[in-house]
Formats: sequence, C-alpha cells, structure tokens
Amino acid sequence: MAKRLALAGLALAALAIALAYASAFLPGGAPKWGAWPMALGIPAALVAIMVLGAARDGHVGKLAFPFAFSGLVLAGGFALALALPATEAAGAPLYLGLPLRAAVILYGIGLFPIVVLPIAYALTFSEQTLTAGDVERVRLAGEEWARARAAASAPPPVPPRPVPEPAAAVPGASA
Repeated sequence: MAKRLALAGLALAALAIALAYASAFLPGGAPKWGAWPMALGIPAALVAIMVLGAARDGHVGKLAFPFAFSGLVLAGGFALALALPATEAAGAPLYLGLPLRAAVILYGIGLFPIVVLPIAYALTFSEQTLTAGDVERVRLAGEEWARARAAASAPPPVPPRPVPEPAAAVPGASA
C-alpha cells in the first residue's frame, strides 16, 4: 500500500514540477504562481522516493513520522522563502550571516534533512534492515538466476563426429 501511494505521489510531484518548468515558456515569462508547483513538487517527490526506498511489507513503520515531518518542513521552508517579501537590501538584517530567505533555504531546507533523517534511519535500523532469512532468500534467488542465465547462454551440445572408416587398400598401391 505504501509503495502504491508513493508511486502516485511521485507521479503527481513530477507533474507539478513539469508544470512549473512549462510555466516558464508562457508568453511574458514565468508567472508568479509558476514557482509554487516546484516548491511543493520537490518535497513531495523527495518523500515519495524515501518511502519507496524504505517500504517493507507494504509500510514504512516508524519512519512514517520522520518522512511526513521532513516533507512538511521542506514544503514549508520553500513556501516561506517564496512568501517572504524580498528585503535583501544593504543594511537588511542577517540571520547567521544570511538574508532571511537565504537562511530559510540553506539552514531549514539544506541542513534539516542532513541532521534529522540520518537520526531517524539510525533509530529504526534494526527494524528496517534485512533479516537472515531475507539475505538467504536473495542469495538463493541470485544462484537460481545465475543457473538460468548459464543454461540459456551455454552453446548447444555438438554431436560427435563420425569416425571415418579406413579406406580399403587398393591392389598394386604402395604403402
């Protein structure tokens, strides 16, 4: 179920991103709304890809909350950066050395996933990794695939050549 939802979300996110790109080709340049499908499509695509990578037995388990939270923070960060007024003038206040919109992008969107997602994966590592049975099943499937491939690519057996019978001696011929 999680994979189906993730695939549907990924398809919708790709359509939103494509719409954002296509809006740039409209007469008069990109409209103001053109950035919003991109700002919402990118986080949706990221979350969908994370779900596709982490789904086991139709669900993502405890990673559902970090994935949803990451998607909301990323979408909120992009939306905030788009919605804030452009006040990047000389003398504007700086936040950790950056104008507000740049700080939101770099610190909120750039650093947040680097800190939060590895912690979430580390906390769920024992539940999300392959079990010994999973590894054995993958090993057996690999061996079966290798045998089938070897059998399919082996040349057909060559029939043995008939051994010619020795020619009868011709009378009067010297040996």
